[in-house]
Amino acid sequence: MVDASVPSTGSYRRHVKLADRAIFQDFVVARSDRLLRTAYLLTRDWGVAEDLLQESLAKAWFAWPGIDEPEAYVRKVLVTTYTSWWRRRWRRELPSDDLPEAVRHDPAGDPAADGRADLWRAVGRLPARQRAVIVLRFYEDLPVSEVAGLLGCQEGTVKSQTAKALAKLRQDEAMVKELRR
Repeated sequence: MVDASVPSTGSYRRHVKLADRAIFQDFVVARSDRLLRTAYLLTRDWGVAEDLLQESLAKAWFAWPGIDEPEAYVRKVLVTTYTSWWRRRWRRELPSDDLPEAVRHDPAGDPAADGRADLWRAVGRLPARQRAVIVLRFYEDLPVSEVAGLLGCQEGTVKSQTAKALAKLRQDEAMVKELRR
């Protein structure tokens, strides 16, 4: 005899998958803007940032049922994907004179829109690893231990990269000019 209140295995799996999909969609809607800004600060290009976020979310979807802390997991995937791209000098698209579509640009989420354009340009001139440390430590406001975990390095490395990045920012011509005003 089959208990009608217990769903069959096949329908239960479909139900769980639909529930996961709804939770994942809610997460994407709620957190995409912040994650996109983080991706932009890492890449300095809105189009590449959108690609980075999309690839990171796609990777997260496959692991979704087993994720305990979704935002931390997606941020980790975002940083590791970004790191692998700059390590192998990722280039999937070639520049052309014709733009295929309008670039999505969110002025409210653009760090340069609030008067700190020189700072973000200076951060953009940092080497990729130092830029990642600065974005995660000061924009995402993560502790040293969490940044170390995201980047897969020791806490001392995060501290030294932060110190080197801050020293470079202090010596950046645009920043020195801004301080003299």
